[in-house]
Parts: sequence; structure tokens; C-alpha cells
Amino acid sequence: MTQLQIGMYGLGRMGGNMAKRLARGGVRVLAHNRSFEVTQKLAGEEPNIQACRSLEEAVAGLAAPRVLWLMLPSGQATEAAILQAAALLAPGDILVDGANGYYKEAIARSGQLSGQGIRFVDVGVSGGIWGLDNGYCLMAGGDDAALASVIPFLEVLAPALDRGWLHAGPVGSGHFTKMVHNGIEYGMMQAFAEGFALMKAKDEFDLDMAAIAELWRHSSVVRSWLLDLTADFLKNDQKLDAIGTFVADSGEGRWTALEAVEQGVPTPVMSLALMMRFASQGKNDYAAKMLSMMRKGFGGHAVQGKGE
Repeated sequence: MTQLQIGMYGLGRMGGNMAKRLARGGVRVLAHNRSFEVTQKLAGEEPNIQACRSLEEAVAGLAAPRVLWLMLPSGQATEAAILQAAALLAPGDILVDGANGYYKEAIARSGQLSGQGIRFVDVGVSGGIWGLDNGYCLMAGGDDAALASVIPFLEVLAPALDRGWLHAGPVGSGHFTKMVHNGIEYGMMQAFAEGFALMKAKDEFDLDMAAIAELWRHSSVVRSWLLDLTADFLKNDQKLDAIGTFVADSGEGRWTALEAVEQGVPTPVMSLALMMRFASQGKNDYAAKMLSMMRKGFGGHAVQGKGE
């Protein structure tokens, strides 16, 4: 039986672990990264990973029809890689974008590549740093012919052959499904954060946050992987005094909110969770100062100076 082979461009936290899981599953991975040292290190750890100094080398080493998987940051990095790959791939080859891309861009790219006979598949990937050992959740968009060549790799990356991956629909549906997935994730995280903050503020009860998190992990309606992670870090530090208040937001949270507006579908929890991310980044500071000055203006209320 011929060994499965795939090209992988982008070996960050997700891409590197995905290359490892594929290699451990018997797939020959022709890997490329902007830092060749990273590629060499991976190849030294996994015999089935071949370190390639260039994308040209990776593509040239693949047998037709080639499958090239990109795991790069969305936006300019992915766009540049797709243009580069399009010049190297041949009709019948498949290009997979597995990063957190915007579904509308996936649809547009598919149309552009189809003119060259190159098939495009968009795959939303969830699982984080735990995916290497536990498998990934994969949401794939594309036509049946393209997916037929990609499914064997999805089966290796997923927790099992028959679960953890889905052909969601046509091109764009993989990234669309992952976009909504991340919007839900925002809402769940915000709910947990608010609930624990409310309990911590009840000083007279002196509640044990770690004990409550651990309790809720067992038979509670709110048990989840997010709660497991929460219980894990609270076990070591309940005060979180050394942690900054800045919470980054990915493009997918914004895309989900915009999609809700476009469709006229109410998504208040997900949208407000995104707004709270903005507030944590200092983007509510000027509005708070305005509120303070308005209170002073109509009611003579005291205004606190910076640092008070």
C-alpha cells in the first residue's frame, strides 16, 4: 500500500502538532516553515517528517494529485502563500486552508483557483495544544471530489476514523462553521468568567473557587472542557493577581458578530462577549472617562484622578 503523503506549510503551535500527529499516523509529511530551524527540529523528532527549505521543494516532492495544507495566520500571510502555491500546483491538485480564515475569502479563493484547475478545501480546526494527543475537531468545506483526497488526512488528525471530522458542505462551509464555533466559545468563556467573578466578590462567604470549579466538573449541567481547564488553573492560583486584564480577540469573533448583523439573526451573548474583549483591551477607557465627567456635570459627583 502506497504511503499517504501531504505537504504542510506553517508549523506553529497548531501546524507543528498537526504535522506530528499525521507523521505518527503513518503519513509522510513534507514540511515547510519560514524558520527552517523549526522544520529541522520537527523532522528530528518524527521520522515521517521531511524538512523542506522552500515551498517549491515541498511541492516538488509530492506525487500527483498533490495535497498541500496551509496552517498560517489569516490575512496577508495566507494570501501570499496561496498565490505562491497557485504558481507551483498543477490541475487536479488540492490546496487546503486549515487556519482561522474568513469563509467569504475561502469562497473567493476557490473561484480564483478553479480557473487553474486547482481544487480548494477550507478546514476549520479546533483542539488547541491538546489536539496532538487527543485528536482535532475538523470542519471541512469543498466539493466531493476534493474531499475524497483530503478525508484520509482528516481521519488521522481526528480522534477516530468515524468521529471528530465532518464534510460540512461546499467551499466556505468549513470556515463558516468554525467561525460560529468560536463565537459560541467566546460566549461560554465570558459566562464562566462572570460567574466566578461574582462568586469571588462575595467576600463574606469566602468561597473556594478551585473547589467549586472541581465540583461542577462532576454531573453538573455546565461541565465542559472549558470548566476542566478553569479548574486546573484555579487549583494553582485563585487570586490571579499576576495576570493582566488584556484579553485578545481573534478575527473569528468579529466575523461572527458581523454575520449576525448581515443575516439579522440576534446573537446578543456572542456579540456582547466580543465587546467585553474590546473593553479589556482599554477600548472602553475613554467612554468611562466621558461617563465620569457627565456625572460630574449633572450631579456634581466627584471624579477620580488617574491612579486613585
